Amino acid sequence: MTHSDAPVSSPRTPFVDGTPTKGLAVGRLGLWGSTVIGVASTAPLFSLAATLGFVVIAVGAQAPVAFLLAFVPMLFTAFAYRELNNDVPDCGTVFTWAAKAFGPRTGWMAGWSIAVAGVLVMANLAEIAAGYVLRLIGDGSLADNRFVVTTLGCILIAIMTWVSLRGIQIGERMQQALLAIQYLAIAAFVIGCLIGYFSGTAPHPTAPSLDWFNPLLADGHGMVQAVLLALFIYWGWDTCLALTEETRDPRRTPGRAATLSTVILLVTYVGVTVVAMMYAGIGGSGTGLANPDHADDVFSALAGMALGPLGWFLVLAVAISALSSSQTTILPTARGTFAMGIYKALPARFAALHPATQTPTFSTMLIGVVAIIYYAGMNIVSTSVLADSVLSIGLAIAFFYGIASFTCIWYFRRNLFDSWQHTLYRFVFPLIGGGFMAWAFVRSAIDMASPSYGSSQLAGIGSAFLIGVGSLVLGAVLMFLWALFPGARDYFEKRSLNRDTEVLAPE
Repeated sequence: MTHSDAPVSSPRTPFVDGTPTKGLAVGRLGLWGSTVIGVASTAPLFSLAATLGFVVIAVGAQAPVAFLLAFVPMLFTAFAYRELNNDVPDCGTVFTWAAKAFGPRTGWMAGWSIAVAGVLVMANLAEIAAGYVLRLIGDGSLADNRFVVTTLGCILIAIMTWVSLRGIQIGERMQQALLAIQYLAIAAFVIGCLIGYFSGTAPHPTAPSLDWFNPLLADGHGMVQAVLLALFIYWGWDTCLALTEETRDPRRTPGRAATLSTVILLVTYVGVTVVAMMYAGIGGSGTGLANPDHADDVFSALAGMALGPLGWFLVLAVAISALSSSQTTILPTARGTFAMGIYKALPARFAALHPATQTPTFSTMLIGVVAIIYYAGMNIVSTSVLADSVLSIGLAIAFFYGIASFTCIWYFRRNLFDSWQHTLYRFVFPLIGGGFMAWAFVRSAIDMASPSYGSSQLAGIGSAFLIGVGSLVLGAVLMFLWALFPGARDYFEKRSLNRDTEVLAPE
């Protein structure tokens, strides 16, 4: 290894048992805590509430198999994450891995796309959480007041940012409580639906059928749309990997938690879909799941019927789901930019760490502030553009998941065929997952470019496309601008991060 390729260590680099670390709180999370955070990051209850109706509209009775098909590429991508994390347990995740495998510019763009997705989704989650909470106050009319909703949404982002700054263990305990409420509400809804189905009081009892799991019975175009819709509600499990340095046994536990998270989500999504179809049917009117009038919030339409006087609890749980996910979204986003600061891909301020809580300070606060500014600004400019920015998140997600999958193949290229396990987990699965993500990116971009896609358009091009692609182009511009500064030279000349850079995480 030449001197120019040698890893650069900061004189302030802390050590744990003689092993260099970034200073994060080592060994605070176990398998259970890591899995809880991974599941909570996806906001399972809210994700289902906002997606189930549209999936049923797209494929009808084949909705369960659409969720199942969308799970497959996510699972394959999770295997790629696991293999990379086993070798490089770094909180920068795709940024660090891609920089090691493909070089600094690919790594930088991967890190940027994670940050973009995090900021955009936080704005949406704040909007949802605030709106649902206000619907439970008085007659619910406050949910229609844009100023009140926006103000509460900004306050919620600020609170979740503060919680994230208080330390990973406080966040873990809060997530356990919030996820328990979500799954208690899901269990109550499932029980209520089953009681209604078997007692004959369901609004449209529909007998389950194996045909629900036959994708060949669905319209091809509709299935493509449904899988794309279902694909992105699995996003979030990778938070486990961003917390790898704060997890016990960082080379194994985060990967196991990520895989376990995706399986839990699969059971949740498919199981609730089947039960909801049994209870409400797939009709396009009344309480049918394909009714476009409540496709964006099927649980609110069914809560009062399935749970009776406790229907409010399901509505509250959806708000909690969004709130919970907003906090877990801050964690990987801030740690990603923190790692970029450590390796000099961003200014040194991003690497600032609180000495007591061992939490990234500047990165965490910046993510919260940017999310608040973006959320409030979009509400002032146009709520339609805000809605379209949420739709555009799929491009950023497919972008960095695709990079992660192909990174796995290239990073391990010298030993892909050493054993059947390596061939399967480091080549076959990542290749399928990466190919699917690349297809999802291109297909989603084509769909989003249509002026009829989403709520707004500019010059005949859908706003979702302009925001999604524009945010990635903005990242490329900022990358080249930062590369001009002397402080960026170590990173872009592969001195601070390269294939041989030691892992700054304890064994």
